[in-house]
Amino acid sequence: MTEPLMRRLANRGERLTVGALPWVAPVYRAMPHVAEVIEFPFAHGGLQFKARHGLARQLAGRFDTAYICPNSLKSALLPFLASIPKRVGYLGEARVGLLTHRLKNPPKGKRPPMVAFYSALSGEADIAGDQPQLQVDCTEIEPALAAMGLRRGAYHVFAPGAEYGPAKRWPATHFAELARRLDLPVVLLGSAKEFELCEQIAASVNAEQPGKCLNFAGKTSLAHAFIAIAATKSIVSNDSGLMHVAAAFGVKQVAIFGSSSPLHTPPLNPQANVLWLKNDPAYQPALDCAPCFERECPLGHTRCLVDITPGRVVEALNHFQIS
Repeated sequence: MTEPLMRRLANRGERLTVGALPWVAPVYRAMPHVAEVIEFPFAHGGLQFKARHGLARQLAGRFDTAYICPNSLKSALLPFLASIPKRVGYLGEARVGLLTHRLKNPPKGKRPPMVAFYSALSGEADIAGDQPQLQVDCTEIEPALAAMGLRRGAYHVFAPGAEYGPAKRWPATHFAELARRLDLPVVLLGSAKEFELCEQIAASVNAEQPGKCLNFAGKTSLAHAFIAIAATKSIVSNDSGLMHVAAAFGVKQVAIFGSSSPLHTPPLNPQANVLWLKNDPAYQPALDCAPCFERECPLGHTRCLVDITPGRVVEALNHFQIS
């Protein structure tokens, strides 16, 4: 969702170096406007002041401007310690003294879609309507597909995980039933944490249709996962990082929303079909509780996801075949 910001900055002549944690660095390597990616040696959580100060000394004098996308204190600390002259970011977490150019952070209820939220750091107007774009090296596609035992356009991808929590995850039993109804093999993608979830789906399907589901969760690099997504016939996912990756590759996708909102983090892709019962007037009783943005359903039923049937997703996928 930061890619349109990168493109805007590069198009006006700025040379871009992105600092990112190792798990997200491959995303920036798939952005053609990014010249360099520095992988931060920080663990998740904690200020880790000593490590940040050490890296800041290495980076001192290299950069004119820092655009700080996360809202945390620690993300603004490194550019400050590196004495980067211009430091642009949103106010929050006592960062006033760390930033030189400060944007007011809109209240959560009034925050724009995240792509526009990040693009505003450029200081430019007309930031609405940007569509993220990613690219993979064309020479790597066929070898990578062969290594995974795949053929371009001859499989579907499922991304059944959602790092945020179960209130964003369509039921595993629904994913399994959907896989049974599809004619092509299904590739399951996700992190190592999502291996068991994907294995539950694969085992259920493969018991009836041997070899129908391939579980690559935690088994393949993010770069190879990107290639699998870029070359798929279609992808079905929750509101997750891989949903946005699929949108940036412009592939046919069905995005399933429950506790979160496509008004806030939509897949910006003309090939996307969003399923969200909150805005379905035919669904009764109406989901007054959505979007709750909770990690787990406060009411204990996750009706916003359970009641999106596999048949409904099949219809959404068939829409692509007709149109």
